[in-house]
Amino acid sequence: MDKKYANYDLDNLDIQILSILMENASIPYTEIAKKLIVSGGTIHVRMKKMEELGIIRGSQLIINPQKVGFDITAFLGIYLEKGSQYSDAVKQLQDIKEVVELHYCTGQYSMFAKIVCRDTAHLRKVLNEDIQALKGIQRTETIISLEESIKRQITL
Repeated sequence: MDKKYANYDLDNLDIQILSILMENASIPYTEIAKKLIVSGGTIHVRMKKMEELGIIRGSQLIINPQKVGFDITAFLGIYLEKGSQYSDAVKQLQDIKEVVELHYCTGQYSMFAKIVCRDTAHLRKVLNEDIQALKGIQRTETIISLEESIKRQITL
C-alpha cells in the first residue's frame, strides 16, 4: 500500500526505512539494507530522495533533560497584545534557550510554548525576567507537567 506525501508516493520500502530510523536514527544504512533484504545503495538513494523532498528534515540526538539537571517542564499559553506581533515575538523567543517548542495556535492563546528549566526558581526567572518582559507579550498562563507519559513520532 503506497501513501502519497507532497507529490511523492512513499512505497512500502520507504515506510519500512523510515520506521526503522524513527526507532534508531543512528543505525547504519547497511544494517537497514540487511533487515529489508536490499542493497545499501538502495537505502542511500531512497534517503537522499526523501531528504530532498523535505520528508526527512535531519536526525537528532535525544537527551533526557532530567538526567542533565532540568527537572521542570512547563507549557506556556502566551497572549499577545496584537496578533500582528507574532513574528516579532517568535524572533525574541528564539533567543530564550529554555523555550524548546513554540506553536502559533487557535483558541484562547496566541502562542503555546514548551519550556524546560532546572527548578522552580529557574522557571520563575525565565517567566518573569525573560518571557513576560518581551515586547508584545500581554500575559502568560503556565501549566507545569508532572510527568511525560507518551512521547512518540507519528506512525506511518
